[in-house]
Amino acid sequence: MAEEKHILTMLVDNEPGVLSRIVGLFSGRGFNIESLCVAETIDPRASRITIVTKANETLVEQIEKQLRKLINVIKLRDLTGSKSVQREMALICVRAKPDNRDEILRMVDIFRCKIVDVGPEYYIIEATGTNEKMNALINLLKPIGIKKIAKTGTIALFREPN
Repeated sequence: MAEEKHILTMLVDNEPGVLSRIVGLFSGRGFNIESLCVAETIDPRASRITIVTKANETLVEQIEKQLRKLINVIKLRDLTGSKSVQREMALICVRAKPDNRDEILRMVDIFRCKIVDVGPEYYIIEATGTNEKMNALINLLKPIGIKKIAKTGTIALFREPN
């Protein structure tokens, strides 16, 4: 069975040690986490954790069963596919010499990004979008010169029914 990327999101109790137990479950069973995002929800007693992992269907089912056994997991969903809205965010520090600033500004416009910091030799670009959009932007900026990058990894929400 082929491995594919899965996006698991869970609502958990916002308590110390919950994230550690969830990550421990993955590492203890040899599952790799490609990205991990955690934040408090509108209810300060709960946090949303979004984990991206690569696994086959059987492995994902095992992961889900183990996660549901954890007492602090309130709700768990696999948001892989079109039933969810998925985004990433990136801050990209790129070399911005006078001869390539116009090109960078065109890319920022095309990709609907914004420049959030400017220096004599650099721009810091804020970008949001799908994983594919982030990768396309990064690949176009590489030849210009990316100095550093920080990415959130995937966050996702289930699409509400019409």
